[in-house]
Amino acid sequence: MIIITGGAGFIGSAVAWKCNIQGREDLIIVDHLNTSEKWKNLLNVKYDTYLQKSDFLDRLVSGSLPKIDAIIHMGACSSTTEQNMDYLMKNNVDYTLALMEWCLQNNVRFIYASSAATYGNGEHGFDDNHLIIPKLRPINRYGYSKQLVDEYALKKGYLDKCAGLKFFNVYGPNEYHKDEMKSVIAKAYSQIKDTGKLKLFKSYKPQYPDGGQLRDFVYVKDCVEAIWWLLENPQINGIYNIGTGQSRTWNDLAAAVFNAMNYPVDITYIDMPESIRNQYQYYTEASMQKLIDHGYLKSMTSLEAGIADYVHHYLAQKFAHLAV
Repeated sequence: MIIITGGAGFIGSAVAWKCNIQGREDLIIVDHLNTSEKWKNLLNVKYDTYLQKSDFLDRLVSGSLPKIDAIIHMGACSSTTEQNMDYLMKNNVDYTLALMEWCLQNNVRFIYASSAATYGNGEHGFDDNHLIIPKLRPINRYGYSKQLVDEYALKKGYLDKCAGLKFFNVYGPNEYHKDEMKSVIAKAYSQIKDTGKLKLFKSYKPQYPDGGQLRDFVYVKDCVEAIWWLLENPQINGIYNIGTGQSRTWNDLAAAVFNAMNYPVDITYIDMPESIRNQYQYYTEASMQKLIDHGYLKSMTSLEAGIADYVHHYLAQKFAHLAV
């Protein structure tokens, strides 16, 4: 059995989709659906069992689950604006560490989601060398919760036995339930469809023009390719960036969406809410050399190609979900 926590969420459901493509349907999906639209991400997924997040850990520890090959832990609060630090400590930190400890004690493959938010303002760069981990200073609570897990794994020597993935700006199908946390691409499609225009945040740093802020945007299909590779290569462990290795501007992203939709580019720059101005990353770019050096040879999808695929095959098809 492969367990996927957050298996109805954005990246988690895409991992389940990839497992199905590879002939694996012996999946246990762990999530907390409540009244969200996440259940739609499971419509095209073949899996053995669904477990409530609140029940899963007890069943795992009690030994009542079938033999487990791996736990792919994508479950977490992924909101970069979440303010309840106690909730993040319990949900993102304690839960992850409990799963990590169990997997290492029971010789089960463990792959977990970290985040590029751990890099903060980028003053120490974006290199996934383990030596940099203690120096990082995230600028929001979400990033700090992910940083604590990485620091713990490093301190305990666990990074030689499991894989942590620092996802950069992920976009693609199955993110539709994420409301304000959806990628700008998904939001842009709806805005452009409705108005023919797109709103982007102004820059508040003189070295970056409006819309010139830089991010590393990575297609979710590339993310799950890397996860599957790590699943097939359990000897490859440590912290790895998951991005493209090339930063692009929000203006580049906007132009790619307009072009994919066959609309003329029409951007309006709006004020950034004061509540996020001090937590805003103006530049991110994943160093991908470490993953390549360890044998990962697949190339990442360009921003233009990824957006074209997303727009034509998913967003334009009334927000279609990944399907085998």
